[in-house]
Amino acid sequence: MSLPQFILINVGIALLITAINFFINFDFYTTPGNEIGILRDFGFGFVFSAALSFGGSQVDMFFDKRMSWIQKPAKRLILTVVTYMAYTFIASFLIVFTLAYFTGQFTLDDIPWSGIGQGTESPMLFALIFMAIFTTRSWLFEWRKSAIEAEQLRTEKISTQYQSLKNQLNPHFLFNSLNVLSNLVYEDADKSAEFIQKLSKIYRYVLEVQQEELVPLEKELGFAKNYLELQKLRFEDSLAYSIKVTDEESRQIPPLSLQLLLENAIKHNEASRNNPLFIEIFIDENDLIVSNTYQPKRVQHEESTGIGLKNIDMRYEFLSSRKPLIVNSDDEFVVRLPMIALEE
Repeated sequence: MSLPQFILINVGIALLITAINFFINFDFYTTPGNEIGILRDFGFGFVFSAALSFGGSQVDMFFDKRMSWIQKPAKRLILTVVTYMAYTFIASFLIVFTLAYFTGQFTLDDIPWSGIGQGTESPMLFALIFMAIFTTRSWLFEWRKSAIEAEQLRTEKISTQYQSLKNQLNPHFLFNSLNVLSNLVYEDADKSAEFIQKLSKIYRYVLEVQQEELVPLEKELGFAKNYLELQKLRFEDSLAYSIKVTDEESRQIPPLSLQLLLENAIKHNEASRNNPLFIEIFIDENDLIVSNTYQPKRVQHEESTGIGLKNIDMRYEFLSSRKPLIVNSDDEFVVRLPMIALEE
């Protein structure tokens, strides 16, 4: 608080005290010759108010640096009350003593100690009011500061966790693509060369969106189609797919969500000419549906990393109140991805 503000506030308090005294002692103040009493009471009120408010702020600042309202509220309250009331008694006693002496109410040879002590009663009462104001103000400011810091830490933690989830996608995608390529190289050199070319285009998309929280559905569907075409090079007629989506522009989903679902479908299900794997992508109300025929491999040649579905589910926790829904029947595995409108 600046000095002008401090003075202005205490002038206002002194005026309030003077007004109260004026109405209580109306006859005395309106008696001819006693007009000076109003100025005297105003001066006394300002001195007491300035002393008490200054002491209260100093006590508050002292304990703010040494003891938290949040961590030790009871101890802080007791020490604040004891310290401030002790200060108030000493300050009031000195002020009453000084003012009474210089106005000629007593001499040093005959000091009215009891009378001076009684003069501290009103300041002590006002001190309780000041203490309540300063204590409430101090507690509210510290509580607000603590709440802001907690929210900042929570936001930073969420941001870090979300970034960590996104960072999983890049190596995860590359690792699985290289596994596919390593198998394809021994089967067909021409296909492996085409696979590398398509993989480079797909990986460019991965690099473009890995820092994004959401991408337009149209863009993600384009990537999904390229990804499935890439897998067709390997599986040929053993893999079939259908993408039937309209009105894509106003919707968004987390990037590479489709890639993880498609990858899981291909990785964990049998795909052969006699028993082809069929994948379908379409919209049902506000959800993007990704389904595949459920025909799990008898022997899993590729070890699951456990990233796919868990990664998608955790990213949706950060982005939406709705969560993906998984429905697994005897012949079909379905994942419903909530679509997020642009205005959200």
